[in-house]
Amino acid sequence: MTAASHRPPALDKLLDSGALPALIRQHGRAPVRAAARRALDDWRAQAPTMPFDATAFEAACQAALDAAAQPALRPVFNLTGTVLHTNLGRAVMAPEAIEAVVAVMRGAANLEYDLASGARGERDDHLEGLLRELTGAQAATAVNNNAAAVLLVLAALADRREVPVSRGELVEIGGAFRIPDIMRRAGARLVEVGTTNRTHLRDYESAIGPRTALVMKVHASNYAIQGFTASVPVAELAALCRARGLPFVEDLGSGSLVDLTRWGLPAEPTPQQSLAAGAHLVTFSGDKLLGGPQAGLIVGDKALVQKIRRHPLKRALRLDKMTIAALEATLRLYRDPDRLAQRLPVLRLLTRGQAELTAQAGRLVPAVAAALGERAQVQVRPCRSQIGSGSLPVDRLPSACIAIGAPAGTRRAGRLPERLAEALRALPMPVIGRIEDGELRLDLRCLDGDAAEAAFVAQLPLLAAARL
Repeated sequence: MTAASHRPPALDKLLDSGALPALIRQHGRAPVRAAARRALDDWRAQAPTMPFDATAFEAACQAALDAAAQPALRPVFNLTGTVLHTNLGRAVMAPEAIEAVVAVMRGAANLEYDLASGARGERDDHLEGLLRELTGAQAATAVNNNAAAVLLVLAALADRREVPVSRGELVEIGGAFRIPDIMRRAGARLVEVGTTNRTHLRDYESAIGPRTALVMKVHASNYAIQGFTASVPVAELAALCRARGLPFVEDLGSGSLVDLTRWGLPAEPTPQQSLAAGAHLVTFSGDKLLGGPQAGLIVGDKALVQKIRRHPLKRALRLDKMTIAALEATLRLYRDPDRLAQRLPVLRLLTRGQAELTAQAGRLVPAVAAALGERAQVQVRPCRSQIGSGSLPVDRLPSACIAIGAPAGTRRAGRLPERLAEALRALPMPVIGRIEDGELRLDLRCLDGDAAEAAFVAQLPLLAAARL
């Protein structure tokens, strides 16, 4: 077939000529036929009087097939400065967790099978021992996220009954899901106590009545109220609930299992502390500060956990084998706290020092500047990272970024930051930064390791063709 003729050959002949047989071997005959048909339709619609260009036709087929083959869920470089970024998948998994997931995906696993007895087993058995060991709880269970954990606790223990919660703790978590909405869906009746900024023990005392099922405290992990404030300590609420014969539940959300101040990070309450202070049940996340996969964990009183397990919602919210494998492997890392900061990616990223990050930025700036040429000014700039995903919302971590702005002497940056951000998102492994003060800033806190650096640099030359 010549490069250009006035009428294209028949579709079947096109499929057997030029570059299309190779595309068929790569993608399959049906997808290539569909792509070829669309390319012919486009040619007929756009240039009915123009010669048919076989080379352009094959390129159109190739482009369409490559685009269709691109996964919707793809790895990206998280250079936003937010370590636990909800939109970018939250916690990066430890190698041990990744290996555990791969192992159970390759074939059958004893998900609900007791190897010792040869009888049916329970999914919770793979996690409960570790959670009891690490938190000091009598029992534990797990569901698919922390909102589900709160929903399940309320549905099992407070259906059609009242639950006092401080007005200042009626938080909204990601995606417009709010504590009052979760309570309503669980069948519980919210009783607001106190005010937005101050709640006292007497407020809870007056709210407890014959219809009260439990008292719930929600850790405000995604915002902070400062100034004239007051809240009731966990130990005091727990004592009140014991005196009234009620369960006391604390939703910690962020899920730290260690004292973060050991590594110079801000303090965050742990399940161990809540249980030791008298909480009957504690719920928290697996994919935030814990550094594991998305999960919601419920630990505490054995009788209450058993009642929660028997609720019909538990089956609907249960974990799959991949999540259990990743979570078990992550929890095992906590048995060795002395090496946790090296082995748990989330903690390693949070504890990277500004001097290390500044040196990394200095290494990378020349490659970024070479790719952009005279179209932009590239420099190292100090910045601040954040933990993210509702964890320690006020505190910031000293960091360093690659700041990209308009060339020196340019009066207005125009749309350079937006266009460059778009070009970076179009790279084979998209790069996600943040626009701030008229610059595109690439915070390097999550660009960890030589392999990640090399992969980032390797695709920078593709920016030479970007229209900025």
